[in-house]
Amino acid sequence: MSTMGRKIRVLVVDDSALVRSLLTGIINRQHDMACVGTANDPLVARELIRELDPDVLTLDVEMPRMDGIDFLGRLMRLRPMPVVMISTLTERGAEVTLKALELGAVDFVAKPRVGLASGLDELAAQIVDKVRVAAVAQVRRAVAPAGAPGVPGAPGAAGGAAPALLGRLSTEKLICIGASTGGTEAIRKVLLPMPADMPGICITQHMPPGFTTSFAARLNGLCQITVKEAVNAERILPGHAYIAPGGTQFHLARSGANYVAVVDDGPPVNRHKPSVAVLFQSAATVLGPNALGIMLTGMGSDGAAAMRQMKDAGSYNYVQDEASCIVFGMPREAIAHGAADEVLPLGQIAPALIARLRAETGRGHHRI
Repeated sequence: MSTMGRKIRVLVVDDSALVRSLLTGIINRQHDMACVGTANDPLVARELIRELDPDVLTLDVEMPRMDGIDFLGRLMRLRPMPVVMISTLTERGAEVTLKALELGAVDFVAKPRVGLASGLDELAAQIVDKVRVAAVAQVRRAVAPAGAPGVPGAPGAAGGAAPALLGRLSTEKLICIGASTGGTEAIRKVLLPMPADMPGICITQHMPPGFTTSFAARLNGLCQITVKEAVNAERILPGHAYIAPGGTQFHLARSGANYVAVVDDGPPVNRHKPSVAVLFQSAATVLGPNALGIMLTGMGSDGAAAMRQMKDAGSYNYVQDEASCIVFGMPREAIAHGAADEVLPLGQIAPALIARLRAETGRGHHRI
């Protein structure tokens, strides 16, 4: 969808009259967007979508008459369009938001728990940034997510075959993944095919505090590998994926023969905390040629220059291609920096990485 040369038309759907008023004001203050309507529940929203044909929807998670998630699921099957979820900063809110991203929502904003009016105003820049990104995002018709519990053939599903093990592999290798907008689903699709004896995996996904805990738990329930939030000073183990906790910086250090996680309260980098650049710069310094890098969908350029540093230090890097990205910002910048060894559709990244590791296993120790 192109919104070039005209304002981004936004429909606000929220059961709170205060939130509807605040979001309308925030949107209408922007030179490049306009709130074309508001709805207090999904049934009203359905009629307004037909009547107004908005470019972007902001959608509250919890509403009367029809749950926001039920509505989103129907919308993305019947009339896919860019949606920014307005979530609550609670464990339940985080779980529902991850479900919304799985169904095809482009991104989310977490409502403050207290001081709604002042809190939303503080989030104004974030809200309008996410609406702008959503307006140009590649939105796809919702399908049953591969790898969801009960999907035939998915790891952990009844009758689903677990990915074949790699065999003996040097524990020196580590995989580092960076992602932003659209990244929660992209990361899921990369991790699902991973066998249980993969090298350690370190992940930075732009996400606020409170949401990464639910994100890690959700992935851990789907994958053969163990997925958890990173904890400061813990050893990075094979068969484990470590996710940067929201609101912290995550990087790597060496302790004797081991790699360890460093999770601290460092300042934002490229406006992000966690920042992909922080993880990737440490990979270039600490891992060198033992690193494998993956850059997935996301807005902006966070981590692109650092991924080039990884490549210069001997890393082998995979970058998601434009056609499979929700937003091609970070991958485009990584390619422009000359950081990519291979540019692949999302579904081919894990198989290519696993094939490379198998080839290395074959050249070294054979499986017993």
